Amino acid sequence: MSITLVAVVVALVLGHVAPALATSARQFHWYGHWVRWLSEHFSEGSLWRGRYGIAIALLPPLIVVGLLQWALDEPVYGLIGLLFGIVVLVYAWGPRDLDVDVEAIIDAHDPAGRREAIARLWPQDEPMVATTDGPALVEAVFRSALRRWFGVFFWFLLLGPVGGLLYRLVALASEGEFARHLPPATLAGVRSFLGLLDWPVAQLMTLAMALVGNFDTVFNAWRAAGGNQWQWESDFLGQAARASVRSELAEEAEEYAEEGMVQTMRELPELRDAMSLVWRILLLWLAVLALFVIAGWVS
Repeated sequence: MSITLVAVVVALVLGHVAPALATSARQFHWYGHWVRWLSEHFSEGSLWRGRYGIAIALLPPLIVVGLLQWALDEPVYGLIGLLFGIVVLVYAWGPRDLDVDVEAIIDAHDPAGRREAIARLWPQDEPMVATTDGPALVEAVFRSALRRWFGVFFWFLLLGPVGGLLYRLVALASEGEFARHLPPATLAGVRSFLGLLDWPVAQLMTLAMALVGNFDTVFNAWRAAGGNQWQWESDFLGQAARASVRSELAEEAEEYAEEGMVQTMRELPELRDAMSLVWRILLLWLAVLALFVIAGWVS
């Protein structure tokens, strides 16, 4: 747990201090070449072209990382293992930092630049919505937070470096350029697998959102969107986020009215509040993790 805590902080700091360096270091060209090679060399009827074919692409890199994770756990009092975990998490994080992309949207004042910035915000397998529509941007922020931050965070915490890399490779295979090289059955399988990996993360994000925001609003939206049902879809996260941000903006407007003040009009208020909410969720996760680390030291 302490490795996860340190690694997440390093990933966040690196994304702010040297975003260009962090993005350039997170290159997965080798994985794209590997996926294309498999598609070119495996014929119809092979395991690769079936629903579970993505396992062929995932196993070699995950076995290598898993062996290194096991071998480096003990030497030098675990320090080498700590450094290895930090490197893997920083590599799997992102690939671009979320708040940097959100700031780029807010700072872009010309329509063309803003559309381009918004397009970078959405996950690549989601419909590209280059619009300043507030609710759509709220959902984009949370979908991206799930894919860029919290999915890697959760599976790294659960399985160590191999878990963080597993999530990133599955997410990459399900979207964009990587997905175009997968056979249809393999792509359907990897997207189902990603939904399975996303579901517990989205549930915990929604719980944290309820704790740092309006609990009743988030709970009602979560239940209305089917979050209380056993289905491997995470649409409830976007619906809960929309409801939570809408509630916070309404409360803010009411406070201004009660104090007899004119509310200052901010540009893209939903986007700003959504990013603020994501940060609060992340800080809550880190605080809970830190409590477990301290409890382990004390015991």
